[in-house]
Amino acid sequence: MTEILPLLLGGLLLFIYAISRLSKTMQDISTDKAKQIIAKYTGNLVLSILVGTVLTVLLGSSSAVIIIAIVFINAKTLRFKQAIGIIMGANIGTTFSSQLIALDIGQYAVIPLVVGLAMEFFAKGETLKKYGNALFYFGMLFFGLFIIEQSVLPLRDSEIFEEWITRIDQNLLQGTLIGGFITLVVQSSSATVGMAIVLGKQNLISLAGGLAIMLGSELGTCSDTLIATIKGSRQAIKAGLFHLLFNFITIVAGLLVFDLFLKFVLMVSKSQALENQIANAHMIFNIAGVLAFLPFVGITERLLEYWLPEKEIAL
Repeated sequence: MTEILPLLLGGLLLFIYAISRLSKTMQDISTDKAKQIIAKYTGNLVLSILVGTVLTVLLGSSSAVIIIAIVFINAKTLRFKQAIGIIMGANIGTTFSSQLIALDIGQYAVIPLVVGLAMEFFAKGETLKKYGNALFYFGMLFFGLFIIEQSVLPLRDSEIFEEWITRIDQNLLQGTLIGGFITLVVQSSSATVGMAIVLGKQNLISLAGGLAIMLGSELGTCSDTLIATIKGSRQAIKAGLFHLLFNFITIVAGLLVFDLFLKFVLMVSKSQALENQIANAHMIFNIAGVLAFLPFVGITERLLEYWLPEKEIAL
């Protein structure tokens, strides 16, 4: 275990750093365009869900998109009602990274690393340098995953690890709490789901255990968006609380119908490898959660408006 930890932690830290820097770089490239899209297309709930999905795919982080929405709310360029769809869409968009992680491309990570570094050094325009930067961090992300994959190989022969994983498989709530705790610590649901997918690639975890960890990551990711609402307006606080309520309710629903959900995932992706099944489950869960929650958006909005009414301005 002492031989595994340094490599595992190193790969995980590299992965988390790459996600953070890639998200920041993409924000620098796309923020002005993102502002225009948000301002133009968030009047309709379905369109704002689409906006949240597309922006999350482009920026590579659901938290980044939701935090941008909260910043816009505090700047009074966006209202809580408009942010609801963006938050729900961000949950769908984040599943795109799971599909990428499930692809076995870690061994080719050196290509975007080299190309991105060359663009950063030799490109003359600032825009090209930023794209090179983004490509470099994209490669670093998958290189970090490749290191994690290699580090966990010895766990196949570990009786302690096998016993720990068996407990997760037998106790879904414990697995969900573990997923939530890991996400709370590393501040990235993509990293948590990525770890579950990597364990799946090495057949170190069952589909049920991977899904439980994935469910927990959905709750843990609410922490940084809630932190972003500190000292914010009531509209911003309501957006953070909506994100928490939406994720919590869909997680509880997922646990209640877990066996049916597991069977459906197996039916949809039975011919695929375990890592693809976990990635597919992440996408199915988040899309189904958004669709199932749509009829309750108005009720949730009114409930939050009742709990946190706008302050009356004294004359």
